[in-house]
Amino acid sequence: MAARRPGTTLSVLLVWMRVASTLVDLDLQKISGFWREVGLASEFNMALDAGMKVEGLFITLSGRNMTVKAAYNNSGSCATEKVVGSGRDVGKFAFPGHREIHVLDTDYEHYAILRVSLQWQGKEFHVFKYLTRSLDREDEPGFWRFRELTADTGLYLVSRHRRCAKLLKEVSPHPSVCTEDPSPGSAEP
Repeated sequence: MAARRPGTTLSVLLVWMRVASTLVDLDLQKISGFWREVGLASEFNMALDAGMKVEGLFITLSGRNMTVKAAYNNSGSCATEKVVGSGRDVGKFAFPGHREIHVLDTDYEHYAILRVSLQWQGKEFHVFKYLTRSLDREDEPGFWRFRELTADTGLYLVSRHRRCAKLLKEVSPHPSVCTEDPSPGSAEP
């Protein structure tokens, strides 16, 4: 049984109310490219303790479809998954397996905040994700926006190696934000 903090429904509703105005001017084409997962927030401990941890995403858009290639760290080994979702509403995409990604906030160049919803064992789970374009920086203004949106949700900051995320960064159209050497022989600190 998943451990859960009290007030889950209220917390999700409060976050939704805080971001409702953000969605009006969302330009989805600008969300394409490399993103590194930096933070998570969820009421469910299980969502934070997943065995395979996302390190990076590479997003492409074609019409109403969003393709997400995710790089995972699975106990020290890198794995990737590619899924295609279809657009539903402004900034909201449905994926196979009862999953949904909703772009809540972004400045397009430095950070994005997503809400990932999924159903598992008949229950709906929400995980808020804080992403940056950089392998090195967390982008403070974006991080404070993430904290503001998830203040009632609980927060778990991701301190992960970036080895798996680098695999996706190498194909990114945003190479100017990568300051690390992503070559195969580079050493990870």
